[in-house]
Amino acid sequence: MKPQNEKSAIIERADFQALLDALIDRGYRVVGPTLSEGAIVYDELTAASDLPIGWTDEQEAGFYRIKKRDDSSLFGYTVGPHSWKKFLHPPVLRLWQARREGNGFQIIAEQEEPQKFAFIGVRSCELHAIAIQDKVFTGGNYVDPYYKSHRDRLFIVAINCGEAGNTCFCVSMNTGPKASFGFDLALTEILEDGRHYFVVEAGTEAGREVLQEIEHRTASDEEIEAAERRVENAATQMGRNMDTSGIKELLYRNHENPRWTEVASRCLTCANCTLVCPTCFCSTVEDTTDLTGDHAERWRKWDSCFTMDFSYIHGGSVRSSSKSRYRQWMTHKLASWIDQFDSSGCVGCGRCITWCPVGIDITEEVRAIRESENE
Repeated sequence: MKPQNEKSAIIERADFQALLDALIDRGYRVVGPTLSEGAIVYDELTAASDLPIGWTDEQEAGFYRIKKRDDSSLFGYTVGPHSWKKFLHPPVLRLWQARREGNGFQIIAEQEEPQKFAFIGVRSCELHAIAIQDKVFTGGNYVDPYYKSHRDRLFIVAINCGEAGNTCFCVSMNTGPKASFGFDLALTEILEDGRHYFVVEAGTEAGREVLQEIEHRTASDEEIEAAERRVENAATQMGRNMDTSGIKELLYRNHENPRWTEVASRCLTCANCTLVCPTCFCSTVEDTTDLTGDHAERWRKWDSCFTMDFSYIHGGSVRSSSKSRYRQWMTHKLASWIDQFDSSGCVGCGRCITWCPVGIDITEEVRAIRESENE
């Protein structure tokens, strides 16, 4: 039975493979969560068995571990070290090559055919992060052709969160835990009363077309209510919170707050926070030549405002201290980003807290600065 145009549908766990098959048959490279080297990371999927079935993660400031669940959930984790930007805005990208020809040279443009990606398991906070990067790379006068070509071909299967992690604070940022936009299909995974199924909402015509190729039925009121309870449960489990009221002005008027010196004494300026952040977009350009001098290449690589070279100009680095670099990152993320893009640069995923080697917590730093004004 395949009903037409229903708002919410049910896909049984046994039919989940059909979703992957339908996307693969349409020419998509399907990527999603999988286990690798002790973490849940995003990589290519060919079968439902590639998913982290029965695994979850434990996260705290500077701490990440995976552990077995007592059920067979496919998406029973929060988020890992990877974000989806690694596919749309890759860490390393060759821009062009040049070859010597007589007394001149020829530019060889990259001719790579854009891939059709299907992302499986995108959380609501990550949908907001993708929307932010859309503004950065396609929303202004200068459009990144690589990003746009892949973004235009993207199919997104979102997963509504049923539980939150200890470093999550999406509720504070109004970015979750329920996906409200930016998806082709949104699933809520339900395991209760001996059943395992997904409540499905189609967000686009492409999503509805794929859904029609999969065995499904109309969701009952009870099944829809079960999905709503799952999301409500996640909303009450946030491990962190951030008071964002007047946050732009708060950070602007605290440029010389002593807290910056205190956090700098712990910060290693390792750039982990920017590398795992799903919205950070800074990059640098490197030119290379071979030993003969007949061939050169230009590469774009991820960079970070925590590196010394990032703000280097003739005469030295503009931000030579760890204090100035941490302050730049956090003030940009939570304040000047709003001026640039009319939104916060933080989506509350908590990755920067989990993957900081010394456990620096952005929510705690905001709280400390706010409280210092009342002393």
